[in-house]
Amino acid sequence: MTLTLTPLPGIPMVRPGDDLGAIVLHGLEAAGLQLADGDVLVLAQKIVSKAEGRLVALNSVTPSARALELAARSEKDARVVELILQESREVLRVRPGTIIVEHRLGFVCASAGIDHSNVAGEGQADEEWVLLLPQDPDQSAARLRQRLEAASGARLGVMIIDSHGRAWRIGVVGAAIGFSGLPGIVDMRGQADLFGYTLRITLIAAADELAAAASLVMGQAAEGTPVVHGRGFPYPLREGSLGELLRPKEQDMFR
Repeated sequence: MTLTLTPLPGIPMVRPGDDLGAIVLHGLEAAGLQLADGDVLVLAQKIVSKAEGRLVALNSVTPSARALELAARSEKDARVVELILQESREVLRVRPGTIIVEHRLGFVCASAGIDHSNVAGEGQADEEWVLLLPQDPDQSAARLRQRLEAASGARLGVMIIDSHGRAWRIGVVGAAIGFSGLPGIVDMRGQADLFGYTLRITLIAAADELAAAASLVMGQAAEGTPVVHGRGFPYPLREGSLGELLRPKEQDMFR
């Protein structure tokens, strides 16, 4: 069983309104790849957000009283904190340099996933811009999957990933924030291990495992390879969504 991950070359700087389907198809052609049943395309969140126009100029943001209070505690720009509040269900932790929230999409992350790096918008050169996560990453993945399946005739999966920290380890890893056509969780309960023991609690976060692997190929800085083609994903494709991966609040021991 072999998993092959190929970064697509020549992906341009994506701008609001760009056709991601056409960009991905061009990248596949440049890589000499033809889509086949079972292939998965993994996209960095940033290019999806840019194409969907999720850029915000900070000079257009007016901080609320709550944002000003949290900005003082976190030592962050109050305008960014205001956007964090708008993108969140609940603020969980505040420390100098850090705000941990439950994002409106349901997962826990730092700063509601709002990004400063590699972000530029239209307008004055001295304006500061930030990038929000896609409005609905599952739907974004589903639209792109529909486009790519129509173009190729193949049964595909599409996933959007971002870099997330973890409560019990240092550093970030690639994690799925939206997907279509592949499983989020693979339930191994009831199956036997090598010694005949029946598995009772094993749930595999298959989408996150693939996200982490693809993130290794994408890189985290100036690599410019935000789309990865995957072949050999070891589980059958099926309909899936981010909700499979979200731990219910009553089971979250870190809150």
